Formats: sequence, structure tokens, C-alpha cells
Amino acid sequence: MTSVGTKNLSNREVWLKKTLKQIPAGSRILDAGAGEQQYKRFCTHLNYVAQDFAQYNGTGNSAGLQVGNWDQSSLDIISDILKIPELDASFDAIMCVEVFEHLPEPIKAIQEFARLLKPNGHLILTAPFCSLTHFAPYHFYTGFNLIWIMSYLLKILQLVIM
Repeated sequence: MTSVGTKNLSNREVWLKKTLKQIPAGSRILDAGAGEQQYKRFCTHLNYVAQDFAQYNGTGNSAGLQVGNWDQSSLDIISDILKIPELDASFDAIMCVEVFEHLPEPIKAIQEFARLLKPNGHLILTAPFCSLTHFAPYHFYTGFNLIWIMSYLLKILQLVIM
């Protein structure tokens, strides 16, 4: 990983830890696209539920960056992120960290999050502005800018973002 990549990861983790601490203890949180659940450690005060489609095996199709090994054996829900088998308004918070570039239809994922979030719920979403191909064949976008993200969040979730 480059020094820029390491700094981005470090900054993201500091922000994520701080943001997750602000969610009330006992709240139910969905880690959508959890993979190996690397951020579960920041959710010890929450009722954590990990979801992923569990198709990536670490080697992918050898295009781009791969990790070699990938353990998804402790997921709570194995499903398509667009059709998570949970009731409407069943989560106080949804965390989706660096997943959108791996979704062929990220807008539909936002719609699914809107269905799953309770009123006044918390959506914690990060997506790369620019990324190299990684986890192929499950890499569909090289990045998202803030204007794209805000426009769909405003339309679908009817949020006011400041």
C-alpha cells in the first residue's frame, strides 16, 4: 500500500471510530458488505450484524490487486446487498465502508439502505474517490465523488447533509 493509501486508511479509521462511538449503546447496526468485518472492533457497544454476499475468495480473477486469503466464515447474513433478508426499518444504523466500487448497482444499494433504516437512523457510508482495480471480478467503479453520493442520498433517503 502506498503512503497515500495508508494515510487514507488511517484517517478513515479515526473518523469511523469517532462516528460509531456517537451511536447509542445497544443500537442495532448493519455492516453492509462487511467482508472480513474489519470494523466490528469499533462496534462493541452496538448490536452488530455483518452482511456480505460471500463470493470473493481472496484470489478473484487475478486482475488488479488481490489479497490471497479471505475469511467470511463468521458473517451473520449471506445475501445480495440489494436484497437483505430483514424487515423494513430494522436497523438503527447502517455502515457501508468502501463497498460501493464493488457493486454493479450502487444506487439500488442506497434504496435498500433506505428500506432497512429506522426513521432518523444513521447511515455511515464511505466510497473511494479514486481506486485501482481490486477484488476483481467484483470491481465495477474506480471511484465516486461527493456530488454523486450527495445527490443520490438526498434523492433516495431524503436527507439534509451539511
